[in-house]
Amino acid sequence: MIVVRNVFRLKFGKAREAAEIWKDGLAFAKKEKFGIAPARLLTDLAGSNFYTIVFETTHESLADYENAAKKMLGNAEWKNWYAKFVPLVESGHREIFNIAG
Repeated sequence: MIVVRNVFRLKFGKAREAAEIWKDGLAFAKKEKFGIAPARLLTDLAGSNFYTIVFETTHESLADYENAAKKMLGNAEWKNWYAKFVPLVESGHREIFNIAG
């Protein structure tokens, strides 16, 4: 199994607005069963990078993630939602981990 974390560094002061927008994105991911466990949204409490939000999902394998991502990214509803979120983002990266044990 793998965990995929999409880490977004938000523009200064946009964390509250981004978290509010993510309520719809997270609901969509859960409705579409994106991953084998419910998707999670993480927001920073403290750390070296303020204004960080993480969209975390779990998948059986990298191939399962790739197939699910193609389906999600090709969905018009997701594209419309994502267009609202992108202006709040300064940068981002993706982390993919094996779940050991």
